[in-house]
Amino acid sequence: MVASTLQCVVDTIVASTAGLPDPATIASWNPALSGDIEITIAADGTWFHAGSVIQREGLVRLFASLLRRESDGHYYLVTPVEKWRLRVEGHPLRAIDCDRQGHNGHGYWFVLLNTGGRCRVGGNHRLHVDALAPGEGDAAGVKPWVELPNGLSAQLTRAAWYRLIDAATIEDDQAFIVSGGERIELGSIAA
Repeated sequence: MVASTLQCVVDTIVASTAGLPDPATIASWNPALSGDIEITIAADGTWFHAGSVIQREGLVRLFASLLRRESDGHYYLVTPVEKWRLRVEGHPLRAIDCDRQGHNGHGYWFVLLNTGGRCRVGGNHRLHVDALAPGEGDAAGVKPWVELPNGLSAQLTRAAWYRLIDAATIEDDQAFIVSGGERIELGSIAA
């Protein structure tokens, strides 16, 4: 029964979307709630269905392309005709790398997502650098994440964060990068 529900969702996605939709298209879809689906995105970014890891990377990428967070705080897989609520522990996506295109403050920083997408940092896609709570224990001491379209967010991996730190400019003990002419603070380097 559970596997057949997932297959029905996949069949509807394939039938109702011609290729992967862009975020603006997903934002415009407004179907009624179809119900809850037994999909969980774990805190480490692993996708599960009915307690089992979803092994097919293409399926995870497809689902991630149809994911949005609504004003009620819940996450949904959305097609033009269906909307399924799922569970997310923490941030739904991971920024596994960062790169810069362009030079001299006129370039942009991008994050590469664990699902294959890319998003420019800055503007509506703000980078946040939260301090870790006592006992969370990461050598970096922070939990950086970036805002994505449709209410989503991606936590930066340690490697992605260190790439930004390595490229940062330091001024008055403050580290920052520049993306699209916007100064983006990374935090203090003071000990």
